[in-house]
Amino acid sequence: MPEGQIRKALSGFYYVKQDGAWIPCKGRGVFRKRGISPLVGDYVTYTRDGDNDATITEVHVRKNELVRPPIANIDQALLVFSLVEPDFSAHLLDRFIAVIESVGIRPIICLTKIDLAEEEDLHRSDRMMSYYQKIGYDVIKTFVDDSSLSEQLKPFLAGKTTVLAGQSGVGKSTLLNTLIPELSLKTGEISEALGRGRHTTRHVELIEVGDGLVADTPGFSSLDFDHVEKEELRDTFIEMAETAHECKFRGCLHLKEPGCAVKEKVETGEILPHRYEHYVQFLKEIIDRKPRYPKND
Repeated sequence: MPEGQIRKALSGFYYVKQDGAWIPCKGRGVFRKRGISPLVGDYVTYTRDGDNDATITEVHVRKNELVRPPIANIDQALLVFSLVEPDFSAHLLDRFIAVIESVGIRPIICLTKIDLAEEEDLHRSDRMMSYYQKIGYDVIKTFVDDSSLSEQLKPFLAGKTTVLAGQSGVGKSTLLNTLIPELSLKTGEISEALGRGRHTTRHVELIEVGDGLVADTPGFSSLDFDHVEKEELRDTFIEMAETAHECKFRGCLHLKEPGCAVKEKVETGEILPHRYEHYVQFLKEIIDRKPRYPKND
């Protein structure tokens, strides 16, 4: 049976791309009974029901998935943050990083509007970003009207499936339109077909950009840690995960345990203090979370 990847979900149809062709598919009715919901990004098997009809019969195993936006098999997230208008938030950046690291997605930090920032803010940002680069994250810096942005980003996007995330109002839509100039036309056509006067991204679609795929999505509307256990959070802070083996106690949560190598590195400045503070805040959030009870059969 033929196989392909769901690139778009719209109006009850899944649009599967296979060998350059688009196959509109419906999902099997049994999927709903089994609690299976095909997502954009899924690799699937489908059958032809006739000349124009096709049905997805199998959803292949995913390497990861997001709930909001609903998308699967993502390689990396471009985290778009402005230095001003709105002001940069290190707390929100670390929350984004932790959430996407928890599902095996690689973060790339993209700073916008650096030409609008005061010199003091630029120095503070440079010091902070040099730390994020030191622990292994790529950092991209852009101006308000950066005509070279598309070419600057394409090497990072090649061969990858990328989703955009970040602060509200930082220009993610503008960035998408820079990467995909035809996006305004395409979304305009969709809006017209749905009878909407203007385009607000409500469906999810993977669009080819160079040698990669970029997700056009409604954005992240969920940044909680409902799916993360307290023992898992420490692994989403990569500098702490790399230090944990030096702690006196195996399974150290880096709170009040004696002989904690992470706290020692925070005190010496090897681990950025605000990163540790954010880790403690997120950990408390998880610990204070209401217990989840299994559903009754």
